[in-house]
Amino acid sequence: MAKAKTTAKTKATSAKAAGQLRYSDDELDEFRDLIQKKLDKAKKELEILTDAFSHKDGNNTDDTSPTFKLMEDGAEITSKEEIGQLAARQKKFIENLELALLRIQNKTYGICRVTGKLIPKERLRAVPHATLSMEAKLQQNSNKD
Repeated sequence: MAKAKTTAKTKATSAKAAGQLRYSDDELDEFRDLIQKKLDKAKKELEILTDAFSHKDGNNTDDTSPTFKLMEDGAEITSKEEIGQLAARQKKFIENLELALLRIQNKTYGICRVTGKLIPKERLRAVPHATLSMEAKLQQNSNKD
């Protein structure tokens, strides 16, 4: 008898998930916590990149002989470009996480913007700022080809 109740409950839960229009407030709170942790970490990493870009540590070539200074300056420019690109990516990631928090607030988080279906929790845990289900993402990528 208990087994029958468990099976019925599992089927009801699966049916609810299949037709569910949005995640529950408890589920949204779980995602909010996950996103906030990632956001805090991303902001710290951006701060490190920004500090490295502006050379707040004082490691430069001002006290180096002119021969080596040319090589060092070339490497420094390349390094600054790379750091700048990483910082730009990090800023975009932060913006996407902040938009995800806004969608949580609006209770639209986790809904695919193409299909209107719920994005699976596993995908949202891996990519918390996702706005497309894998189905829509694959369709989008196949249209590019």
